[in-house]
Amino acid sequence: MALAYSLGDWVLLFYIYCFIGWCFETTFVSVFCKHHFVNRGFLFGPVLPIYGFGALTILVSTLPFRAHWWLVGLAGMAAATLLEYVTGVVMEALFKVRYWDYSHKRFNFQGHICLTSSLAWGVMSVLLVYYLNQPVEKLIGMIDPQIRQIIVFVITVIFTVDLTHAVTTAIDLKKLLARVDTMREEVRKLQKRIENLETAAKEAKDQRLAQLTDELNALRDKQRMMGDMLAERFDTAKRSLLRRNPTALSKKYKEALDKIHEWQARRS
Repeated sequence: MALAYSLGDWVLLFYIYCFIGWCFETTFVSVFCKHHFVNRGFLFGPVLPIYGFGALTILVSTLPFRAHWWLVGLAGMAAATLLEYVTGVVMEALFKVRYWDYSHKRFNFQGHICLTSSLAWGVMSVLLVYYLNQPVEKLIGMIDPQIRQIIVFVITVIFTVDLTHAVTTAIDLKKLLARVDTMREEVRKLQKRIENLETAAKEAKDQRLAQLTDELNALRDKQRMMGDMLAERFDTAKRSLLRRNPTALSKKYKEALDKIHEWQARRS
């Protein structure tokens, strides 16, 4: 029974379901959506914390309903959907990027949750409670308690490092989006000046024409340098984060994220 778990068992269960969730979603997205391997998730390692938290939430929330499978499905669906919504809202508020989006699906709410996903959580709740969790419990029980503690400690260290790196990368990506947004406005102004200079150059006399041509070339060089500087800041970590979340979008920095996706496609 879940109530008999020690803290270490809960943590180990969390990591196991993070990994199982990663296997499921990576396989689904790679095979049925993108038709090439996609290492799904916010973190860099093979874990999806939303599934780990989802599994633990389901196991706890369904405890009073274990005698009725349909109540397990409903309770698990409600609890996991709420978790998914809160996680999505908090992450978008922190990083200004929505790392999963259901806006294109019917019966979605703010793009963070949708009916299809909620029903899937319900089915997974039934499978988890009655079929999957029992062999996982047996597997954990087969491991010596001291070995279990060592495993949990090692995985926690790795997980913490990965999480820190992922959060830092997401914050850097948010800063890059803000900078791209600002620079795109500067580029628009530069482009307008270039157009005005080109018009003036056509009407200028020889001496004035040379001066305008030099200024025009300087502006174009500055425009290229701005683009090159931003592209250099779009490093491997940020590219990897967006590759793992190909449907990521940003309301606040939509045009900036589109530009970054353009750089992504150019480098692929």
